[in-house]
Amino acid sequence: MTPAVRFAAVYAALTAAHEVADHWVQRDTEAVAKGEPGPEGARACAVHVATYTATQAAALAAVNRVCGLRLPPARAAAALALSAATHYAADRQGGHWRDEKPRGVVRLAAATGSAKWLQRDPNAGYLLDQSWHKGWIFIAALLAAPKE
Repeated sequence: MTPAVRFAAVYAALTAAHEVADHWVQRDTEAVAKGEPGPEGARACAVHVATYTATQAAALAAVNRVCGLRLPPARAAAALALSAATHYAADRQGGHWRDEKPRGVVRLAAATGSAKWLQRDPNAGYLLDQSWHKGWIFIAALLAAPKE
């Protein structure tokens, strides 16, 4: 199996699982609370990221088995950890896309020229959030699917 095929299969599995976990598995209570400050927000985000990571792990295990990818377990675990950590970092932003004092990923987006877009377009925050996740999923797939 070529590295390109292995990468494509891993990326497809992680991305499909991302969509399912972020939009079907995540409960509304977690979606609302995960960006709130303090321990309650951190717990809600951790619960979401745990179910998100479990969904991605199930998809990765399925594609590994069905497609015979022979992914090294340590690399698969590292890819899932990277996806989880970067997902948590972004999701702690929660509904704070329009705050006067942006933090974290929102501050990065504003610094790279997206501040006006964030203020003007109600969908900008969601789109930036999703593109952040998918960019890191790309890197995670590269990590999980090495050249043999």
